Amino acid sequence: MHPTTDNRPALLLAMGPGVAERLLTEDHRARLAALTRTDPSLVAHDLTAPGPEAAAALAEAELLLTCWGATPLTPEVLDRAPRLRAVVHAAGSVKHHITDACWARGIQVTSAAAANALPVAEYTLAAILLAGKRVLRSARQYAELRTDQAWIAESASWGNYRRTVGIVGASRIGRRVLDLLRPFDLQVLLHDPYVTAAPPGVELVGLDELCARSTIVSVHAPQLPATYRMIGASQLAAMPDGATLINTARGSLVDEDALLPHLRSGRLHAVLDVTDPELPTPDSPLYELPNVLLTPHVAGSLGNELHRMADQALEEVARYARGEPFAEEVRASDLQRSA
Repeated sequence: MHPTTDNRPALLLAMGPGVAERLLTEDHRARLAALTRTDPSLVAHDLTAPGPEAAAALAEAELLLTCWGATPLTPEVLDRAPRLRAVVHAAGSVKHHITDACWARGIQVTSAAAANALPVAEYTLAAILLAGKRVLRSARQYAELRTDQAWIAESASWGNYRRTVGIVGASRIGRRVLDLLRPFDLQVLLHDPYVTAAPPGVELVGLDELCARSTIVSVHAPQLPATYRMIGASQLAAMPDGATLINTARGSLVDEDALLPHLRSGRLHAVLDVTDPELPTPDSPLYELPNVLLTPHVAGSLGNELHRMADQALEEVARYARGEPFAEEVRASDLQRSA
């Protein structure tokens, strides 16, 4: 037990079962112990009914370090945490667990969304470049035929030189994608109603124009009422024959009922890391369509990429312990336009 004169902030880990073990290395735990008064082995999975040890730690906590599966911080939970001043979220969106009661009580919030944006942007870059080379189609055809083909004759429309790529949403991830695309010889379009001036080399256009001009459309808008099914029947119909739709944002942003006829006919291709519902039904054609690359929400941080989020979160804890402002503070107003 640290002496009562220890002025380091008290911190409690609060996240879903098994998350802390994947998120934090031994070095992370040692750093937490050095920066704060905390028991790095104690993880509160359910703050609505904490055990005696977690309840005592919650009552003393000035900081919560949260991640996936964190308990929503309702007024009842916050009543058990009278000393709570800040929540450091070692993941992306805070919408699941940060409630209006947190803002009302002046609790500061920060998130590792910037760290989580990078692997999504990397996945997107790979998907864009592979789509331009028609890798999914040619790989499957090669496996089926198992013979030499006149690939050169078939590939007149393949390649990434001056291909037009449309980015829907200048979100944190969307901006990282734009940064990663900069070295390539691509024509890049951007649609975002909140952006008034596009970055250098990027053309700002309306959504319908973006879909009509782009042979690859990548979706990075937040999940909001205004973005529900924003890629709908008219946008999909406007996309050129052979175009590819990439969705790493949220499944609800794409009207899958309108998308499926285009996929079944082979007119469009798709790279879908998210769907609506999140797990497609067992009989969904998305699993078997040859022009669809369906992945199980793997674009975001996984494996050792979780340690990047932990690194960012611990940097924020260190800033708090030094009395400095958070570098990646989240404000209530931010959530009206972000994931």
